[in-house]
Amino acid sequence: MKLLIAEDTRDLNRALSAVLSHEKYDVDSVYDGEEASQHLKKDSYDCIILDIMMPKKSGLDVLRELRQNNIVTPVLLLTAKAEVDDRVNGLDAGADDYLTKPFAMKELLARVRSLTRRMTEYSSRDLCYEDILLKAESFELSAKNSVRLSIKEFELMQTLILNAGRDLETKYLLEHVWSKEPEAQPDTVWLYISYLRGKLRAVDSMADIRGERGGSYRLEMTDGGTL
Repeated sequence: MKLLIAEDTRDLNRALSAVLSHEKYDVDSVYDGEEASQHLKKDSYDCIILDIMMPKKSGLDVLRELRQNNIVTPVLLLTAKAEVDDRVNGLDAGADDYLTKPFAMKELLARVRSLTRRMTEYSSRDLCYEDILLKAESFELSAKNSVRLSIKEFELMQTLILNAGRDLETKYLLEHVWSKEPEAQPDTVWLYISYLRGKLRAVDSMADIRGERGGSYRLEMTDGGTL
């Protein structure tokens, strides 16, 4: 599973990254809120850990921006004991949980496990479509190169592969991929389609996802490939 850690205290950031990496999470770490926002514009995560007090942009600002953009990824806030109002504001802004510093690593791991429980069922078998392979065990998308997908990216790509060549309405994708997340919106689907288009380019695949925002989407080969 892919995690983003945004924590400006470098020693704590490194410790969190080391512990979570040891637990087999795929971790990106940043040291300010602006960096966090940049990562979230180009990639998808299964859980986001945000410190409230960060330079350039606060964790609360990053959180509000996430929810305004219809990103429903679980968020764990890290707070200081004195930041009671910020904790309340964070929960009101859409945080899923918070942890007060100092905290035990075991507790953080338990909170992350709780937030990253898989909300939907997916096939345990690998899937192929033309030049791409979707690996169920590792959540990897492969063609000439390989990239790791978040759970939601995996579920969406799985749905597209199983229905390759067919138009899938935004409503259908919301009902099948985001069925247990009623706060998801059509723009949520568009965002993840954008992520997957970038991943297909990254693995140098001849496949592409056709469709426009708010409409239907279809996985098919580009002009250089075969249908």
